[in-house]
Amino acid sequence: MRERSEEDFFASLPATRGSAGALIRSVEGDVLLVRRVYMPDRPWGIPGGIMEAEESPLTACLREVTEELGVSASPRALLVMDWAAPAPPRTAALHWLFRVEVSSEEFVLPEDELSGWAWVPPRELDEYLVGGTALRMIAGVHVDDHTGVPVYLENGHSVLPGSI
Repeated sequence: MRERSEEDFFASLPATRGSAGALIRSVEGDVLLVRRVYMPDRPWGIPGGIMEAEESPLTACLREVTEELGVSASPRALLVMDWAAPAPPRTAALHWLFRVEVSSEEFVLPEDELSGWAWVPPRELDEYLVGGTALRMIAGVHVDDHTGVPVYLENGHSVLPGSI
């Protein structure tokens, strides 16, 4: 039997997507959401997006904030790591949520991607966001407000004892 090369071995492993998002808060504690033009059935989202090849989660988060809002961002903390099960045609994913500060609130949105933004009170996040994104953001706000300790989720839900 022929032994597999290291290259063949790694090529045979399952693919996992990655995304990185930003929790950006106003002085009052509201959360910045963006209105997407490409998802009319789920228009509200968070600043962030898919990690590109060879890109770290933090680098992706900061790049996405700059691309989507037209401002620079400074990282403050990792809040949430969330594994999402595959849901064909989507592969499994790892979602990272970071707390970031932005250099300005004079946002310049890419017209082909975003049509607006809003500061939303944390208690209303589930009225704007759906599924894992809502659960991730609510967990992120909890970490930001209370513990400062990053949490691990699976499909948006806490699975470790003593977690939120």
